[in-house]
Amino acid sequence: MLGVTIGALIMQPNITIGLVGDYDSSVPAHQAIPLALRSAAESLRLALAFEWVPTEEITTASRISYFNGLWCLPASPYRNTDGALLAIRHARENGVPFLGTCGGFQHAVIEYARNVLGWFDAEHAEVSPNAVRPVITQLECSLVEASALVRFSPGSRIAAAYETNQATVGYRCRYGLNEQFRSQLLAGPLRVASEDENGDVRAVELDRPAFFVATLFQPERAALAGQPVPLAAAFLQACAT
Repeated sequence: MLGVTIGALIMQPNITIGLVGDYDSSVPAHQAIPLALRSAAESLRLALAFEWVPTEEITTASRISYFNGLWCLPASPYRNTDGALLAIRHARENGVPFLGTCGGFQHAVIEYARNVLGWFDAEHAEVSPNAVRPVITQLECSLVEASALVRFSPGSRIAAAYETNQATVGYRCRYGLNEQFRSQLLAGPLRVASEDENGDVRAVELDRPAFFVATLFQPERAALAGQPVPLAAAFLQACAT
């Protein structure tokens, strides 16, 4: 499924975004993402195209290699977990700008654990409840249709995008980072980019030149209320440079 929007005054090169996930028109985040992208593209005067990429179609990197950026979407478990992980790994290893939200955050953590730390048994507790190393586990307090304040780490890409040190964000998730593995996972180059008021991790990013940001919250939901999505704009800006 292909979506296209053209900026009124084109001042940047054309870019195409791959939306990695299994599209479902009933999912609020899937309704919001095209709105967020189009609004950000117009503000940046970008010519933008985006394509929904079902995870079962990602069996080799060739399926997603031509995109200028990859956004790994909410609404997991995915139909093909390996396909989502392959796309994330492609972005991370090849410097392709990457944004992961909700399920995208969870799978970015799993991909990093497996392929950078060598934790080949790293799993998501939702799909592997008996896993030895569940780096993503059920939250003590569900964040389904919840809003909460988060604080952004100084110097992070998220803080730069929002131009502030905190914001109120929306969620729809039951799973997040397992605090048991936090110190090892986030010792670098993957680092904390945002925490909630209790100090729980709500976003991570790679400490490297390429844009690689993942949030447990769903920043795109602001677009449903007609509000800009600063992180979507920062993502597109990275894709255009």
